Amino acid sequence: MPSLTEGLDSLLRQKPINEDDRRAAALFALDAIANALAGRNTEAGRILAAHAGAEPRDSAGKAFVMGAMTHILEVDDLHRASVVHPGCVVVPAALALGARLDVRGHAFLDAVLWGFEAACRIGSAVGPAHYRIWHNTATCGPFGAAAAAGRLLGLGSGAMVDAFGNAGSQAAGLWQFIETGAMTKHLHAGHAASAGVTAADLAARGFSGPPAILEGARGFFRATCPDAQPDAVLAEPDAPWALRRTSIKPWPCCRHTHPAIDAALELAPKLEGRTIERVEVETYGAALDVCDRPEPQSPYEAKFSLQHTVAAALADGKVDFDSFEAPAREAHAPLRPRIGITLGDNYAAAYPAAWGSAVTVSLEGGERLAAARTHAKGDPEAPLDQDEMIAKARMLMQKAKIGPALANRLIVGLLAFAEDGPLPDLSPFFGLA
Repeated sequence: MPSLTEGLDSLLRQKPINEDDRRAAALFALDAIANALAGRNTEAGRILAAHAGAEPRDSAGKAFVMGAMTHILEVDDLHRASVVHPGCVVVPAALALGARLDVRGHAFLDAVLWGFEAACRIGSAVGPAHYRIWHNTATCGPFGAAAAAGRLLGLGSGAMVDAFGNAGSQAAGLWQFIETGAMTKHLHAGHAASAGVTAADLAARGFSGPPAILEGARGFFRATCPDAQPDAVLAEPDAPWALRRTSIKPWPCCRHTHPAIDAALELAPKLEGRTIERVEVETYGAALDVCDRPEPQSPYEAKFSLQHTVAAALADGKVDFDSFEAPAREAHAPLRPRIGITLGDNYAAAYPAAWGSAVTVSLEGGERLAAARTHAKGDPEAPLDQDEMIAKARMLMQKAKIGPALANRLIVGLLAFAEDGPLPDLSPFFGLA
């Protein structure tokens, strides 16, 4: 009987790619690259750039640096069913290897589609308990990077299975960093991208890997997934590509806060000059586990605080990069203790297929205002259009201190991937030799 990774390899090879798929992939690549460029202009990004510049980097090393930078600002994409951020792993892996191989746009975008598919299918199979300890992007990402790199390298079926086996053996990434807001989460994305490139590069040279890495007695599911759902890896092979079912973040914070932000922004215009007595946020269990943080002490902790993000949305009518800095944290400190976070049964039951929340504001005098979201803005059910995606990329490039003229050239060039345009070497933007 074929292993799950053998089945996944077969599924990828049989799944057709059309021009709409490539156009969507070009927008997701633009989003990931813009995130990486902006991520460099942060404390963590500057540390990574210094590390990168210390010595020349091979393809895996370049993928590591770009992957880590892509995941710094918490505004990269997210696939809900798998709770994986595929772009920060897959796009850097494909960029690093694609530049080395001198590929053009279609080859690059097809590799991105394969990478999203592999990471998200395996992420959809790990089960909810995995996410309580393990960071799915870190553990499932290496499979996606290996799939993207394997596609670019033209690996045959046996070699691709070897690549998956050795990518899976490098799966790692724990949530303990959340306790202090450490920079470790960026490391997760970088390692996943690097591990997949290394696994595929070795497989191209005949380095073998375990075919039953997922379902084996000493494999990934047995080790890290108490309630794994192995059938999800190969389920619905004719469904749209996972990339087409991936969400784009409009706000630079944890995706679990977004449906509540969206609902709070609806209420904000009605609150001007009025006194808020109490706010109730209903959400699902994973959002409570990760984002119940009433007193964030750093920008990173604020990005993972439902109390802070909802307070910012209600008080300011917007959420942007400045919403998490010290002045904003101080300004919203009086409101945060009045925001209660509770489990909503309907949202818990719908998760992870739908990430929803409701916000109810109780005003002085007894009036109550409420708004709810079944899905957040940027989900496939409420997608950002191309103009909104480009506007977001411009915002990120402004954060990166890239001037308008260069930003425009980058955006035009990246979107030209869909027309099989050339793949530029972006390494110099990240301090890579």
